[in-house]
Amino acid sequence: MNMAELTTESLRTALSKVVDPVFEKPMLDIGALTDLSVEPGGEVKVRAHLATPSSTVHAKVREEIERAAREAGATAVDIAIDVQVPTREVMGDDPIPGVKNVVLVMSGKGGVGKSTTAVNLTLALKRAGLRVGILDADIYGPSIPTMMGVHGHPPTRDDKKILPLERFGVKMMSIGFLLEDDKQAVIWRGPMLHSALQQFLKDVEWGELDYLVLDLPPGTGDVALTMAQKLKVSGVVMVTTPQEVALQDVYKCVSMCSKLSLPILGVIENMSYFVDSAGVRQELFGRGGGEKIAEFAKAPLLGQIPLEPPVREWGDKGMPIVQSVPDSASAKAFTAVADALIAKVANLHFERTGGTRIPAAKGPTRLRIVR
Repeated sequence: MNMAELTTESLRTALSKVVDPVFEKPMLDIGALTDLSVEPGGEVKVRAHLATPSSTVHAKVREEIERAAREAGATAVDIAIDVQVPTREVMGDDPIPGVKNVVLVMSGKGGVGKSTTAVNLTLALKRAGLRVGILDADIYGPSIPTMMGVHGHPPTRDDKKILPLERFGVKMMSIGFLLEDDKQAVIWRGPMLHSALQQFLKDVEWGELDYLVLDLPPGTGDVALTMAQKLKVSGVVMVTTPQEVALQDVYKCVSMCSKLSLPILGVIENMSYFVDSAGVRQELFGRGGGEKIAEFAKAPLLGQIPLEPPVREWGDKGMPIVQSVPDSASAKAFTAVADALIAKVANLHFERTGGTRIPAAKGPTRLRIVR
């Protein structure tokens, strides 16, 4: 086809084969390609609307659009990419209406690295370019202050709103920030726990966030019930380790989520394997636990995190591995999990709105120009 034959209609025909990597549907059909134009001289302009900030997805979409446009006769291709994070259903009494997605990190079992997972997942989302916060909902055993390397009391505005503390560009709140002594025990009954969680949601100035990650305590108690009752949750990330003794408690947690109508976004298998000095993969805690939980929960296995001493070492220093050593195997695994989580959340929103058109944009959109 020569340049003179290139029209907007022939361009649309060429681009009709470009598929959205997240939704796996033609981008034109779902309204993800707009503002198509053919300029004098054969330059093509197009805007792509994507639900993820993933550079891998952006590069793939750019490549596919450019290939299709050039095959149709374009001499140059100018692609603008909108990143519009899908938004959960927010009711009138929602305590955090500015938060687009709320993700609960749960396990049911203590000692599986749930807080380590929550912190590194949060930082992986932040490094992807999203606005994120983390709420330490483990009132009796707060770990976020230590793992994020933040201590001190959050300030309060004149209107009594609590301002969350920040590090690495992440907003955070924990009962640990309110204790005079980090060795002080919190001895509260259920009603006080319930009240504190409500305050952490309603009275904290979270502002506009793409994701708020909640680190929940082990077990199947009051905290998950409070979260399910007080706000619309995007979903749950279930953390387990491979061994059978961990799975039994995680199965119970999955069942609780089903009863509370909390969708499970996926499963993370932590401490999945260890690579020894000879480069041999050692499965110290067995294998297949994450796959069993994923099958039981009817959810994807988002990723397997290796057992690496630096994860613990950097966490104790208040510098989580994703932030301190982003090229490590563990950090790359957490980053891959974050990408998979973003895609899963986007697909759930897409299905909720009918699965035929991308959801209408809500709130500010961040624009990236890829040339």
